This record gives sequence, C-alpha cells and structure tokens, in this order.
Amino acid sequence: NDGKKNGFALDITAKLINTLPVPVIASGGAGSLEHFKDVFEKANADAALAASIFHYKEIVIPALKQYLCQQKIAIRL
Repeated sequence: NDGKKNGFALDITAKLINTLPVPVIASGGAGSLEHFKDVFEKANADAALAASIFHYKEIVIPALKQYLCQQKIAIRL
C-alpha cells in the first residue's frame, strides 16, 4: 500500500498485531485523516507513520492530532 494513499493494509497490520508480542507501527498507504482512524480502530495499531502527506502538506500534523483526539483515539499532544 506504500505510496498509493489508499489506506494502510489493515488486514496485514491486524494479523501482525495479533501474532507478535511487540508494538506494531503501521506504515505505508496513508492518504487521509480517516486512514489513521481506521488503522487504530480496525487494526489496533500501536502507532502509525506517513511521509509524503506531511512533506507536501496534504495533511498537517496538528490537524491530524486534533482529528484523532475528536475521534477519542489516544495521542500525545
């Protein structure tokens, strides 16, 4: 999913989270605020990262943090 901006690979991420005894950071595929919500709520990711959407200011980090906070997803402010 990396670079496509169609969302994180929720199925693979969830499988890793349910299998591994370590925290899992979702990576690759973020293109919207909702994609972050989905990876935390549907795949139970411990963290998520993205690059180009931040570099090109398609999403600004303060807006993402505010959105996730409004969605009742725990974040560090």
